Amino acid sequence: MRTLQDILYKVHLKEVHGSTAVLIKDVQIDSRKVGEGSLFVAIKGSLSDGHQFIEKAIGSGAVAIVCETLPAIINEKVTYLLVNNCNEAVAFIANNFYDEPSTKIKLVGVTGTNGKTTIATVLFKLFRQLGYKCGLISTVQNQINEAIIPATHTTPDAVSLNALLKHMKDEGCTHVFMEVSSHAIHQHRVTGLQFTGGIFSNITHDHLDYHKTFDEYIRVKKSFFDSLSSSAFAISNKDDKRGEVMLQNTNAKKYYYSLKTIADFKGKILDNALTGLQMLVNDKEVHFRLIGEFNAYNLLAVYGAAICLGEKNDEVLTALSLLTGAEGRFDYIISSTLIIGIVDYAHTPDALENVLVNIRKLRKGHEQIITVVGCGGDRDKTKRPVMAQAACDLSDKVILTSDNPRTENPLQILADMEVGLTSAAKKKYISISDRKEAIKTAVSLANSDDIILIAGKGHEKYQDINGIKYPFDDKEVLKEMFERLNK
Repeated sequence: MRTLQDILYKVHLKEVHGSTAVLIKDVQIDSRKVGEGSLFVAIKGSLSDGHQFIEKAIGSGAVAIVCETLPAIINEKVTYLLVNNCNEAVAFIANNFYDEPSTKIKLVGVTGTNGKTTIATVLFKLFRQLGYKCGLISTVQNQINEAIIPATHTTPDAVSLNALLKHMKDEGCTHVFMEVSSHAIHQHRVTGLQFTGGIFSNITHDHLDYHKTFDEYIRVKKSFFDSLSSSAFAISNKDDKRGEVMLQNTNAKKYYYSLKTIADFKGKILDNALTGLQMLVNDKEVHFRLIGEFNAYNLLAVYGAAICLGEKNDEVLTALSLLTGAEGRFDYIISSTLIIGIVDYAHTPDALENVLVNIRKLRKGHEQIITVVGCGGDRDKTKRPVMAQAACDLSDKVILTSDNPRTENPLQILADMEVGLTSAAKKKYISISDRKEAIKTAVSLANSDDIILIAGKGHEKYQDINGIKYPFDDKEVLKEMFERLNK
């Protein structure tokens, strides 16, 4: 327990009603979790407003309320803290309540559109291989050494995040690697944390349903680097046209990685095959198990971060050569009839294009590329026709299908994808709204050595339809269809 006055450091208070000497048992942003001695923060979300649940929280035992608007009736037994921004306030409060856990570990944040999960996961695996106790916070899962904790968001809310970081510190973790989403930056989930370093992968068309404009999306990503301290490091992809802009105003020490130009961490692909990548990394030749040009960039980012964290060059490259990537990222299996199936999380036009370009490079001859792809419901609609066109441009056959339709009609999402397809593209695709049937059809269309890409869901083990998450795993469905080939 902490006194309220002890957890208000850096919180911008407009007004205080009541005593700040009260004891706080826990910090909650969900009124259903409030108990005796809780501090409740009234967050305004996209679906509900925490201010509507202030009385409920007090009835459940809350002794302090953080809000942007005071309720009409003030309870004299409760302390009210009026602030301009509850998201920002709860970040500082949670950081203080959990005793500033990020200052006691080496915390590295990874942001960008594509590659975040792979970079964070490979960094985690690398430092485990090097003998450290580590934490991982990612889209796929959160992990404390060998213990796996399911992930619900790319970046948890500020209270859960600080609690998790404290747990990691208490378990002896010296390093924590985490994905930092644009939503998390904008919603102040990482505000108040002390990052040892930040990594930028790339930026492409995504989340415009939330950020509204691409410029705003860029600004939010850039603000993460703007907030780094002078004792931190910042690593950016020099080959991305906004790679240098990202670090323009940072106080951190700047480093760049590149495949195409002079950089601090320079790579060159010697061979790109299904057996892995043969690369020169700062003039040292190494074979990696990861596949594809996009993974060459991810590996350079990981390598650069490890060097910035003080690890030895040869030990880093040796350990990296043994590692695999993240689940659902260019995850492939081969059938008994030698059909290659690849499951990938690619859910943006650029990510899909990158995966397909790399698949084309891996072809030995004229093997067919058959792509199964959909678009998520209740998300950026502008990318739907772009995704469909990219799939048709770079594949021999395309099956448009459902991703996570959420509350939208899957047939309408497919219609949105089909809008604007060129006449050449229209000759290549069919639409099958049932995702399992779409994967089954792709397998039936494939011959030996053909390559099937199942894009969009990657590691996910469910399909979100009208608020219900039904069990669905692309890789397991693909395995099932491959096994049927033997019968």
